[in-house]
Amino acid sequence: MMATPFVEAMAEGAAQALPSLPGAQLTWLDAARREQLQAFLSEGLPGPRSEAFKYTSLRALERRAFAPIDADAGEHAVDAQALALPGVEGPRLVFVNGAFRADLSQLDGLPEGVTLEPLSQALAGDAEPLRFFLTRHWQAPGDAFARLNAALASDGVVLRVAAGTQVAAPVHVVHMGTTAASDVAWHGRHIIELGEGARLSLIEQHAAGEAHSHFATQVTDAVLREGAQLDWLMVQEAASGATLLRRTGLRLDARSRVTLHALELGGGLVRHELGADLVGDGAQLETRGVFIPRARQHQETRLDIRHQAKSTASDALWRGVADQRGRGVFHGAITVDEGADGTDAALSNKNLLLSPHAEIDTQPVLEIYADEVTAAHGATVGQLDERSLFYLRSRGIGYTQARSLLTLAFCRAALDSVANEALREHLNGRLVAQLPIDADAR
Repeated sequence: MMATPFVEAMAEGAAQALPSLPGAQLTWLDAARREQLQAFLSEGLPGPRSEAFKYTSLRALERRAFAPIDADAGEHAVDAQALALPGVEGPRLVFVNGAFRADLSQLDGLPEGVTLEPLSQALAGDAEPLRFFLTRHWQAPGDAFARLNAALASDGVVLRVAAGTQVAAPVHVVHMGTTAASDVAWHGRHIIELGEGARLSLIEQHAAGEAHSHFATQVTDAVLREGAQLDWLMVQEAASGATLLRRTGLRLDARSRVTLHALELGGGLVRHELGADLVGDGAQLETRGVFIPRARQHQETRLDIRHQAKSTASDALWRGVADQRGRGVFHGAITVDEGADGTDAALSNKNLLLSPHAEIDTQPVLEIYADEVTAAHGATVGQLDERSLFYLRSRGIGYTQARSLLTLAFCRAALDSVANEALREHLNGRLVAQLPIDADAR
């Protein structure tokens, strides 16, 4: 196949980066990196025939060339106060342009039983426990960016919570992009492990310190042992020109529970693949999310939930709002494997189009191979209810305000269950700032 400028730039950057990546002295890690890099270079980016990228064209990305991250890319001045979130006080790990920033992080006074460190430091210490995660073979046709990440990830988060540990304060992880001399690429690899009966609240924030058009991949593996509980909030507000491709994998053992809220607001080309395997009896997953593409933003969420054990449960509620020429894509799949009797699964995706030029594609998928299963699955794309608009206007509320109120209420259904009140109000404020209120869209 003919190499594109994107692939050529990645190959050139890899030749410079591989010898100096953290853990490069580890034979098993170096071999895994080179294998995944060769697979990426051989296959290139997914084309229009790839089912996984059916609604996300990468032709514009193919024509771009990104410089490899360098030692100074993360040294930009950042106001530490800008990283604070209301109602969030506790441990914090900060990465700027993919580089760990100890001066902006807060790692003092970690609760007993909690290990929080950058991947670069974990590899310099005892790397063997990470071997299972870092040598994974990505082989599916749509795994190009996961392969690239496996080959070139320079840092990331390693978070471990010991069995029985209850962590009161949320752990805050920040990924911030800032202006650099040229468009650069960085890759983050994250590993989260909760022991039996452990409990943790995690906030994952993607922020824009300044306008930029960088490229980033983020791959996360999260494993919950029996009876563990994880409350996870993802807030994505990357720069409007940024390309951000994320993949999150969840493994839930018996009677473990994950509650995940996601707010997707920023980025130029954004894609998040969220896969969850409920492998233990009684495992539970609840996901709530909102994505709001506008201008010429492209935002895609792929949710794949697989029930593999008895009496597991999943409940997913996602909302999409597209305005101007924004495009949203939502793929929601539930698979109930043979033997997963007693599964209770529900997924709802409702979407609003606020402009004749906006587009949202939604793909509901439901596959059941077990008995005694309760499953509900639905997806809609429409416009604001004219009767509700008329009702509000008949009460003296202007068109622009009525439109904004209805849209906000539509989105807030996915965020009302955020337990932290101060943080929930902050998220509602970010929704208000992002939601379209231009009366010209009538």
